[in-house]
Amino acid sequence: MAGEYQHIRHEFEPVYDSNSRILILGTLPSVKSREQQFYYGHPQNRFWKVLGNLCNLDKIPETISEKKAFLLRYHIAVWDVIAECDIIGSSDSSIKNVVPADLTKILSEAPIQTIYANGGKAWELYRKYSYEATGREAVKLPSTSPANAAFRLERLLEEWKVILKDISLDIVCGEGRYDF
Repeated sequence: MAGEYQHIRHEFEPVYDSNSRILILGTLPSVKSREQQFYYGHPQNRFWKVLGNLCNLDKIPETISEKKAFLLRYHIAVWDVIAECDIIGSSDSSIKNVVPADLTKILSEAPIQTIYANGGKAWELYRKYSYEATGREAVKLPSTSPANAAFRLERLLEEWKVILKDISLDIVCGEGRYDF
């Protein structure tokens, strides 16, 4: 593994409100996401494409304000399992010295029905560091990261469609379309 360890603190807030029904957890923002100060900022990460396709968007949100509006409109909360850790670049496999994020605030302020982990590492870290505090299971979904090359977009969509049971597209936006 090339590079050196850096101690990284999560520097931006979770996205949620009092209507958020699902919580999608990543591990820690990537280098690109930290540069942009928002979730899933790497241009090859398929997170926004997956959610946009599942919600039948005409246009995938691009700006931070569009992404936040989209998440809140569809009652989706987004945060990460890790508050701080040592990591090499964006490599989840290098993560050590974890300080977990306090998820209890979101869970007490929003009617979260289901917690989803974006990838095996997020799920593993949730189980190790957060499950005892929350007492809630998390559903493991395949990672939308470009490092997860085994999953093409179509396969991700098939696996991620499980979130639709908690989003209720017909209630959120009538036709399931939302333009920015």
